[in-house]
Amino acid sequence: MPNFSLSDDVFIQAASRFPTPFHLYDEAGIRKNARALNEAFSWAPHFQEYFAVKALPNPQILKIFKEEGCGVDCSSECELLLAEMAGFSGNDIMFSANAMPPAEFDHARALNAIINLDDISDIDLLAAHGGIPETVCVRYNPGGDFTLGNAIMGAPGESKYGWTRAQLEPGLKKLKELGARRFGLHAFLASNTTDNSYYPKLAGILFALGAELERTCGMPLCFVNLSGGVGIPYRPGDEPVDLARIGEGVRQAYIRELGDPGEKRVGIKAELGRFMTGPNGWLVTHATHEKKIHKHYIGVDACASNLMRPAMYGAYHHIHVCGKRDLPAERLYDVTGCLCENNDKFAIDRPLPEVAVGDLLVIHDTGAHGFAMGYQYNGRLRSAEVLYTEKGDFRLIRRAETPRDYFATLV
Repeated sequence: MPNFSLSDDVFIQAASRFPTPFHLYDEAGIRKNARALNEAFSWAPHFQEYFAVKALPNPQILKIFKEEGCGVDCSSECELLLAEMAGFSGNDIMFSANAMPPAEFDHARALNAIINLDDISDIDLLAAHGGIPETVCVRYNPGGDFTLGNAIMGAPGESKYGWTRAQLEPGLKKLKELGARRFGLHAFLASNTTDNSYYPKLAGILFALGAELERTCGMPLCFVNLSGGVGIPYRPGDEPVDLARIGEGVRQAYIRELGDPGEKRVGIKAELGRFMTGPNGWLVTHATHEKKIHKHYIGVDACASNLMRPAMYGAYHHIHVCGKRDLPAERLYDVTGCLCENNDKFAIDRPLPEVAVGDLLVIHDTGAHGFAMGYQYNGRLRSAEVLYTEKGDFRLIRRAETPRDYFATLV
């Protein structure tokens, strides 16, 4: 179910202080999710969540996760810089390679981050740019389809990420020769799943594979990184995941494949992004235009530059009209932005209460891959980000762009 934890008064107060559109984030909700995840894996040796910076790249948000004992997952130099800005270093940073420019390895090694290698060819690149660390992680891709029961949850064989099974043994042996003393194993096989069995099944695969590689490569497995993929309920009626059930399922897989967690001491890591912040963000926008032609349109002052997911993926984001939550949804609208693209629509044929120009609309679940995927097509500028604090006040954590920002890089 979309998140209705904040009252309309919160959105109305925020809109009275900051020009729309803007993204609003709930600090209390973010902290609550971090604590629930840590509790679900409190049994696990050395458990740590590495928040996926790409989901919500703002240092004020990253500082919240630091205070909750989390690390950060970075995949670019700018994300490393954000991590530094928020006070992260060393083993609190996971750096996941992906066709990486060599200088970014240098930067990650200078921070003593954990390196997660995406390809066997990255070994030589890392050796020449920062050197091989004693602890190194490798990303596994089993190929084919990833299934839960009779349902296909992902298609690793179509994914550009990770090492094949045949590459793991020679690659790890080479890493050992170059100075590695222990390894971690990482995989991401499904995206935005709310099936509680995803993490337990993935964990079982990685635990068994890691134990086998320990024997064949002569290097100890020190952690398994379950990455992200745990999703959120975007649509009304969708059920959220049960973190306690997920944590227990991973624990049972650990015991089955590795033995007593207290004795084996193989660490567990996660890289959740969407789950941590997605439901705790909203895009706040005013209705600015009403158009009746072949369809009934409501134009808002936000556009796909502020939230690309509906235009890019056809993704559903719940919308409610402030002050009209309890009114019957008797009208069908397309809710549109102002880009010169017909897919710039936040909703198509969406039942809503009657909307008037000037109404405040709240688009739900924008706390992950919302602002982060913004762009400047049509000269539209990226919006502000506002934090609704635990104390019940508002803090501007990113100002809106101006035309001066748009022209700043021109030579």
